[in-house]
Amino acid sequence: MGGQHGGMTNELDEFPSVCNKSVQAQSSDVQAAIPEELFEHTLLEFRELDGYDMEHMGRLNTPLYKAANANKYTPITWNEAFEKTAEKFRTTKPDNTFFYSSGRSSNEAGFILQLMARAYGTNNVNNCSYYCHQATSVALGSTIGTGTATVELEDLLKCDMIFVIGANPSSNHPRFIHKLAACRARGGEVVMINPAKEPGLVKFAIPKSAKSLMTGGDEIASDYLMPKIGTDVALFKGIAKALLEMGAENKTFIHEHATDFEAFRDDITKISWEEITSVTDVKETDIRRVANLYANSKSTVFAWGMGMTHHLNGCDNVEYIANLALLRGMLGEPGMGLLPLRGHSNVQGIGTIGVKPALPEDVFAKMEQAFDVKLPRKAGMDTIACLEAAHTQKIDAALIMGGNLYAASPNLTWAEEALGNIGFKVYLTTTLNESHFYGHEGNEAIILPVTARDEEWQPTTQESMFNFVRLSDGGINRLDNVRPESVILSELAKRIMPNSKIPFDEFQNHSKVRDAIAKTVPGLAELADIDVAKKEFHIQGRVLHKKVFNTANGKVSFQTRALPKEEVAPFTLTTIRSEGQFNTIIYERNDSYRPAKDRWTVMMNAEDMSNIGLISGSKANIKNANGVMEAVTVEAFNLARGSVMAYFPEANILTATTIDVRSKTPNFKSVPVEVEAI
Repeated sequence: MGGQHGGMTNELDEFPSVCNKSVQAQSSDVQAAIPEELFEHTLLEFRELDGYDMEHMGRLNTPLYKAANANKYTPITWNEAFEKTAEKFRTTKPDNTFFYSSGRSSNEAGFILQLMARAYGTNNVNNCSYYCHQATSVALGSTIGTGTATVELEDLLKCDMIFVIGANPSSNHPRFIHKLAACRARGGEVVMINPAKEPGLVKFAIPKSAKSLMTGGDEIASDYLMPKIGTDVALFKGIAKALLEMGAENKTFIHEHATDFEAFRDDITKISWEEITSVTDVKETDIRRVANLYANSKSTVFAWGMGMTHHLNGCDNVEYIANLALLRGMLGEPGMGLLPLRGHSNVQGIGTIGVKPALPEDVFAKMEQAFDVKLPRKAGMDTIACLEAAHTQKIDAALIMGGNLYAASPNLTWAEEALGNIGFKVYLTTTLNESHFYGHEGNEAIILPVTARDEEWQPTTQESMFNFVRLSDGGINRLDNVRPESVILSELAKRIMPNSKIPFDEFQNHSKVRDAIAKTVPGLAELADIDVAKKEFHIQGRVLHKKVFNTANGKVSFQTRALPKEEVAPFTLTTIRSEGQFNTIIYERNDSYRPAKDRWTVMMNAEDMSNIGLISGSKANIKNANGVMEAVTVEAFNLARGSVMAYFPEANILTATTIDVRSKTPNFKSVPVEVEAI
């Protein structure tokens, strides 16, 4: 999108740094406007469409309004939309509202959103990370003192081993696959830990390599462990046990930089190999083999995805990944460290600039000083807590920037009820999705069409998962009636709080927003002149190549946790994404890497299928106390026994609102279900 290195170029000057996800997203952005005649259809008629239909209908190009007693949206003017929204928020108690952002938005828009909400009087400010990597932030905070990656992109060129845990980069992080293939090519090891043996993680045809395309792809995984769903802590304890038994721990690092090792070691010593193998269904010899590979590594990177965070013990999972890194001192030097694989292009940045319910006191103080205002200190609610409040009719209005909050939420029946209890909702979005049609009986809603990133009127910034701040140029004109999120939010803030001391009018100028961010958010001082200097940068104060840790005592901490209690159920379901989707956005109905012709398909272990009378192509009902997926197609897949894979967000019919108590992340990946053959 432009910036210091030019479009489609990463921080290493690699060109073209682009993948199928980029192509799919861009294809959506360049669609023509949705014909206004389509809005003559009712909400019920729109609900006959699936996510694919809505995404391919076209771009929104006019504000839309649905009255409380109406069954359809009607195009309105921008001024009408602003007035209706401002009036609703002016007459609503701040405690009875929430403000939400997905990770697609810019740092500039995110900063305005959270400042606007707090100036309005609420800390009910949250983002999509509570449905993805919030467990990572909590767990890394408790172990190493910072919630983000400890590696740069360049470190992936220097390591000799990479663990990929609970993630499927062939579908969801395809540019990362290039780094895995490069690690193998230079003689390194790539170990996959995943209940499913994904074909794209075994071999992957690299699009930029003619040889790779012609020979059927590059080897990716050098080893593969397939634990039962939800048994990851037991597996990590097994790897740690093998390392300790061979004396492979880094005694110097542990002595100089770590605390609480003795309690960790004692717990590992007490757990038996019999318990580890029976819980995980992974053989001791396989665990020892991988531990031996790790023991011989000089520089290892641990990468993981939402297969680790979407559990009731998601924080525990990530803490034990960190424990394995600490055990061998794989931190604070080039070519080694911890890498949470985040999805959205700015989900990390949205959190960095303050779109979250709690801010450090020094950030609050800096904001108050910068704008001569007093901001509320009452604790704000996270994403699921806001929806729970809505479900009990304690939320009267919500501003939702990007995303598909209905489809992304657990237990779709519950989510529809929660959103339906909010009297007024305003959405900022580029395209239509299910959130705009579910949960709208008897309440008002406004949809505001926003620019895509390359259509922004001014340059914007984003933060990569490597703590690197990028600059996007914008400037493309495709549609005549869309506006940037920053312009919309500034106008709304001015109308809701006409007497505010905060110069929201000036924030339509992004350089003014960046100047405010630089003055108030730690580590972002260089943001102030990025549009002039064109100098992208790594955020200051993050743990990278020095053994300096942001903890109270300056040391990392081993964490010791008990194994989670196993739920008794015939099968355990995990939700997955296909190659043809991005989060809740469905670009293609089929899946390039799995035997699924459509998204109403689940995958199971072939022996499990045979035991209940199923063969590939059979129909079944997948059900639990939350709901039922009726008449889904069942296909055999290389999966750990007792496992079922189903596509997100469709499978959210079955997920529950139970959460990891520390990170408030719902359990999307370890769901007890029954499979009933039809």
